[in-house]
Amino acid sequence: MPRVKLQRFNDNATRPDIIEPGKPEYEQLGGRWRTDFFRAPHPLTLEVGCGKGEYTVGLAQRYPERNFLGLDIKGERIWRGSTRATEMGLTNVGFVRMRAEALAAQFGAGELAEIWITFPDPRPRDRDIKRRLTSPRFLDLYQQLLAPNGLLHLKTDNEGLFEYTLETLAARPGARVERFTRDLYAETGAEFIEAQAIQTNFEGKYRAVGVPIKYVQFRLS
Repeated sequence: MPRVKLQRFNDNATRPDIIEPGKPEYEQLGGRWRTDFFRAPHPLTLEVGCGKGEYTVGLAQRYPERNFLGLDIKGERIWRGSTRATEMGLTNVGFVRMRAEALAAQFGAGELAEIWITFPDPRPRDRDIKRRLTSPRFLDLYQQLLAPNGLLHLKTDNEGLFEYTLETLAARPGARVERFTRDLYAETGAEFIEAQAIQTNFEGKYRAVGVPIKYVQFRLS
């Protein structure tokens, strides 16, 4: 393992804003993230597949009255998000290293107020449908962990994943699409301002070559 990468993993092991396997809190915070981790009773928002944490940190900066967690399996990516949050002096943001499939083991029922899914792997092959982060398997997980009437957001550059998500929600009893667009930055309505307010580096690269960003906001119950 390269020395820099190893040092970042060592950093993660000592950082209080990062929860990962091997730390005593890893399996003890379910249902108690706000009281035991943030020590603030604010609504909790989770970004699933946060990558380098740009969106999670951006949300935390924009909404200091809320708590934010970024979830990703890659320790080096989480290190970058943690470093950025620390440099900005943010105390309402944290990171957890785990796979999205294990969400139910790390969060209590109804613990989340909101979930963001930003530019996930579209998993285009048919055999990988169940691994898509908006497949029924994952929607079931989200519904279990969201508070009643909790809100979800998907931003993606991938047309296939976007259409799949809309079709899946249309077929799901109780699901309700609040708003959607196939070209987010062409929208001028106030209802899209929040989704436009934060732009990741990845998102900027796609916009620079003319790829429209798709967005859908929805509820599961």
